[in-house]
Amino acid sequence: MMSQSATSNSIVAVTPIAVAKMTEIVAQNPNHAIRVGVLGAGCAGLQYDMQPTQTKPEGDFVQDLGEGLVLYIHPVAAAYLKGTTVDFVDAMMDGGFKFINPNATNTCGCGTS
Repeated sequence: MMSQSATSNSIVAVTPIAVAKMTEIVAQNPNHAIRVGVLGAGCAGLQYDMQPTQTKPEGDFVQDLGEGLVLYIHPVAAAYLKGTTVDFVDAMMDGGFKFINPNATNTCGCGTS
């Protein structure tokens, strides 16, 4: 079983390797956090989205991952993301952030939707 950063009121769990990669991204953009959301796209109808941001958008949930890393989660996306684990795969093929969502009824092989 993979280790993850989560508290009882967390929307998403984040594996230590994903936290490390997010920390690298934020370090390149001082005073940034990571905003997580979903977009109406992808082969399964929704696509996960992560972007560095400097400001907390109005209404976003805040999830503190520790070590100065904060996630902002879009309020509409929170319902889709509840219980999801964010992981990072360091591989040449199919590498990157992966969203493991036990609530997803349709998925595709790309790991982004």
